[in-house]
Amino acid sequence: MIQLLFLVLFAEGAVALILMWKIGPLRELAMRGLDQLKTGKGPATVKTLACTMSVILASSVASILKIQNRGAKLGTVTPMDQVLWRTHLVEASLIGYTLFLALVIDRLHHYLRKLVSLRKTVHTSREEVENLKKEHQKFIDKEQKSSNEIKKLHEEMASLKEKLQKLKSESEEREKKAQTAEAHVAALQKQSEELLLEYDRLLEDNQILQAQALSFRA
Repeated sequence: MIQLLFLVLFAEGAVALILMWKIGPLRELAMRGLDQLKTGKGPATVKTLACTMSVILASSVASILKIQNRGAKLGTVTPMDQVLWRTHLVEASLIGYTLFLALVIDRLHHYLRKLVSLRKTVHTSREEVENLKKEHQKFIDKEQKSSNEIKKLHEEMASLKEKLQKLKSESEEREKKAQTAEAHVAALQKQSEELLLEYDRLLEDNQILQAQALSFRA
């Protein structure tokens, strides 16, 4: 029994050391083994073993107390009781250490799983932050492009306003020229009408003079 407890204790100590210090792939192998142990019927088996060892521990402690009480009553301890007392003390110590290391291994496994989960979460968060940074940079680039396009549009609008102003001024000049031309045409028409009237008057005067000349000849 004691040899078996020593073997279990050394095995648990080795597993605890592997969990505390990463030695190559041993920690991953130990974590996988503990994961398998905590799935299926593993937890029930472990609880049964723990209860059995607790009962043995309680029995050993009771035997130790019984031997001590008997020695106190007799005033001396027989060699047989001394051997039994030492045997039960070693067993109780080994069982206590074994249960304590089992608890330590369970907590180490639990916190390491949490640590792995947190690392995955941190890695995912870093990736999300990187993606957000890239999207932010894209947004800044788009905003820069948009501002450049808006600047170009403002420049084009300014040039179009200048062209429009020039066209307005040219249109006003052309309108003034057209008005001047219309006035000149109207004056020419009026002058033409006056000339036609003068021509008609002169034609009548010529006809009258011709008539008078014919009458003188007769």
